Amino acid sequence: MSVHHLSPQRQSVTVAVVGAGQAGMSASYYLCQAGIDHVVLERHQRFHAWKTDRWDSFCLVTPNWQCKLPDWPYRGEDPEGFMLKDEIVDYVEGFAESFDAPLHEGVTVTRVARAEDGRFEVDTDAGLWSADHVIVASGGYDRPIVPPFAERLDPGIAQIHSKFYRRPADIPDGTCLVVGTGQSGVQMMEDLWIAGRDVRLAVGPAPRSPRWYRGRDATDWLHQMGYYRITIDQQPDPKATEAKTNHYMSGRDGGHEIDLRRFALDGLQLYGSVADMDGTVIRFKPDLERNLDDADRSYLGIRQMIDDYIEREGIDAPTEPPFEKAWRPEREITEIDAAADGITSILWCIGFRPDYAWLQVPCLDETGRPVHKRGVCAEAGVYFLGLGWLNTWGSGRFLAVAEDAAHVVGTIAGERKRVHQPLLS
Repeated sequence: MSVHHLSPQRQSVTVAVVGAGQAGMSASYYLCQAGIDHVVLERHQRFHAWKTDRWDSFCLVTPNWQCKLPDWPYRGEDPEGFMLKDEIVDYVEGFAESFDAPLHEGVTVTRVARAEDGRFEVDTDAGLWSADHVIVASGGYDRPIVPPFAERLDPGIAQIHSKFYRRPADIPDGTCLVVGTGQSGVQMMEDLWIAGRDVRLAVGPAPRSPRWYRGRDATDWLHQMGYYRITIDQQPDPKATEAKTNHYMSGRDGGHEIDLRRFALDGLQLYGSVADMDGTVIRFKPDLERNLDDADRSYLGIRQMIDDYIEREGIDAPTEPPFEKAWRPEREITEIDAAADGITSILWCIGFRPDYAWLQVPCLDETGRPVHKRGVCAEAGVYFLGLGWLNTWGSGRFLAVAEDAAHVVGTIAGERKRVHQPLLS
């Protein structure tokens, strides 16, 4: 693949793609296939997040067979397994080497705005572009979220965001309080737990999923049932669906469920959601049991969906014993003194926010979220890719990003054909 360098004068191109992760590179693949001239602008290096923003033990939580980049499906020997970080990098790099994207690395887009001629001005720190279409594939992980009250925590207690966690040795000696139970939170907690570190967990409202159920990985069942084909428009409450946290489970060591109640039985101290901090005092909401119950409700809902499908289709599948709560809190702890409890660090795992400050075109709602229909904005010429639930559950994942990219590029190709169609006399 050739990597290009910008010249200082403004250059013209049909499509400017912002971001060279799996979404931006998938768009580039289809643009190359369609013969549409374009440029891919990446502020770091391609697939930067996979290479540098993941912890050492990171692995996929969905099976390898779900990796379906454009004309580049998983070709390894373990389709039911879960690739480790270095294997994922090899996979995406293999895809990138399969075609010649017009990629410019180390180039930060600083402004995209509509020009007087109707095209887009794309300003970067290394040159200027003019484009008919802009595909925003920069992802939603720009700004790590840390609550405002974290500023009031005693400075002697280290605060680390999940973006910067790589291994247990990164965490200071003493007890670490992990905050958040999305995919990152539970997996980083487990990483510390396996390393023998003293760790505690503030449990948020994230749902959980079965891993292996009735003889198959739960995601295999969901795929067979057609769940992953359900579009955002078919959801009863699309905005609520978009805002949901991912279900937690793990692909580590062949994949397993994460039942926080069982961790508690083994000695893991659980709290509810963090509510406030002041000096060495940390306060929690009295919602631990509710959050555990809600996570189990999601878990049991997926099991029930699978049970119903098996019965409806008359499938011969092994049965499972009924679910039982292994543990429940005897009381809700709502306040602790971190110093007295030996807590020397907080690991924040409560997510990220995108940063679209450079995008100066009217394509965002009042909360700063993109307004689109399967990645196509009402603002002509602007498109988004790589967002969760852009169209289906798999949109922000390897499973369906190619389908979304093909749709967006197909829309661009159709628009170009319409604009350039000669008028009949």
